[in-house]
Amino acid sequence: MRTLAVSITSALILLIAPIAPLAATDGEISRIRCASTTSTQNSGLFDYILPIFEKRTGIKVDVVAVGTGAAIEIGKRGDADVVLVHAKEQELKALAEGFFVNRRDVMYNDFVVIGPPVDPAKIRGIKLASGALRKISETAQPFVSRGDRSGTHTKELAIWKTANIVPAGQDWYLEVGQGMEKTQRIADEKRAYTLTDRGTWLSTKDNLDMAVLLEGDPALFNQYGVMAVNPEKHPYVKYREAMEFVNWLVSKEGQETIASFKDKLENRLFTPNAK
Repeated sequence: MRTLAVSITSALILLIAPIAPLAATDGEISRIRCASTTSTQNSGLFDYILPIFEKRTGIKVDVVAVGTGAAIEIGKRGDADVVLVHAKEQELKALAEGFFVNRRDVMYNDFVVIGPPVDPAKIRGIKLASGALRKISETAQPFVSRGDRSGTHTKELAIWKTANIVPAGQDWYLEVGQGMEKTQRIADEKRAYTLTDRGTWLSTKDNLDMAVLLEGDPALFNQYGVMAVNPEKHPYVKYREAMEFVNWLVSKEGQETIASFKDKLENRLFTPNAK
């Protein structure tokens, strides 16, 4: 854990909102650490937006890309300054517990179920994600789960629960404990189904012999949120700089930058929705 001297103002800066932009100084770069999801990293979003933010503010953002559950735990320990994740129930719980402050919705996309194009479980055409997963279970077709307490894993478990199925321990169900991109590759290798976020899918699908077999269920909505680590819990965090990042993400410039991030076919990978 990082240890820095506690300043007199660290207990007071929580009250500053909005925070005035920090001026970029030639030769001087301030750094913050952002714990985030593998989907934002694998999709290429950070590679696209962070250079723009750094040029604007002089703040360098170092990203730790893990599952949402792990990202929240990193923030709770004070090993990051800000988190950008996608499991709103977990986020609000950690916020209520006092580990984070100033949570904001940033953007959304959706989850999709992908699998072999031949679709051995015959889920293509099914409208509900729970119905598709039930059919996969009934036909004992292989399903690869991230199994890592990520936002995607949390969503997957919720769908299994809606379907009244407990997949853990079944021969056809494989928990891999990996990020989204690697989980997709494993599913491809095993000719299996998996749940993925659309951003990661669009940015990596050209390297996979897979197809989207279910989409459009409202239950697959995927909201992303950002929140700063509470400086009252961890006085050494760079709260001011973290809030500069939060405020930029939800600003007009930040939202337009997110909206302009597209794949080579001009598909938007994330839709901004800050209010």
